[in-house]
Amino acid sequence: MGEKICLITGANAGIGKAAAIQLAQAGHHVLMGCRNKDRGIAALDEVQAVSGSQRVELVLLDMASQQSIQTAVANLTTDRLDVLIHNAAEFDLSRKEPAYSPENIETVWATNHLGPVLLTALAIDRLKASRQGRVITIASKGLILYPFLRINFNDPEFGKGAFTVEKAYYHSKLAQVMFTYWLAENLKDTKITANCIRVTNVRIDIRRYPHLSQTMKWMYGIKSRFSITPEAMAKTYTYLATDETLSPVSGQYFDENNRIVSSSAYSRNPQNIQALMERTMGYLPAHLRNGGLFKGSI
Repeated sequence: MGEKICLITGANAGIGKAAAIQLAQAGHHVLMGCRNKDRGIAALDEVQAVSGSQRVELVLLDMASQQSIQTAVANLTTDRLDVLIHNAAEFDLSRKEPAYSPENIETVWATNHLGPVLLTALAIDRLKASRQGRVITIASKGLILYPFLRINFNDPEFGKGAFTVEKAYYHSKLAQVMFTYWLAENLKDTKITANCIRVTNVRIDIRRYPHLSQTMKWMYGIKSRFSITPEAMAKTYTYLATDETLSPVSGQYFDENNRIVSSSAYSRNPQNIQALMERTMGYLPAHLRNGGLFKGSI
């Protein structure tokens, strides 16, 4: 199979860190995308120690910031990228008001959807340099609870209506499923595949969310009894990143058991997907709009 070069966003904790360890243990070169330098260095040291591999690097990368994404890609130490895993996500239920990125974009929308689109666009030539590049996006099993969810094309940041992190999160994750289908279609004549993982309930480290109320902490405690470990969920990341039988597989949605599952009829509708991507492109830097780099490279 040979060594793969894998970039994982949000790799300093949880599933991202577990996947980084698994990929490094398997002999792959891992680039750990982390927003915070101190936490990133601590996670890098842990991944290297646990995996026994020094083929692990830290990439400072804030997925809410378009400038950070552009700088991170420009500074990558490799001209080839075999696997890009969009693991980073914002879902802090303790936050009651919207926050905004340096580009003045609501951060859940910026981090969970716009960031992965921009990062993929900027990394596309590195993925094309791979023998078989793979883009892996991440959605949530929680979308099952919202079978009639629709993308708010007029106000995707919920600036005009009542904002909740939960509503913004599932909205952004639906967008990622649809982006995956769009990307797979646009990459069908290349060696690059695009697939999405439907992450189930995974135990989280409550210490990462010190501002949660006691009630929320209690609820997470109950939920954790029915959750799998980050290491268990990361096995699906590793499977999609490395299994050779998946080389021709693209545009699919996988669960935690490595099975292909279906998303909502709305998410699979080509007109809805095209409308989402037209709205998405309007957020990207001017030289990437209207297809921009995707159109030129794909």
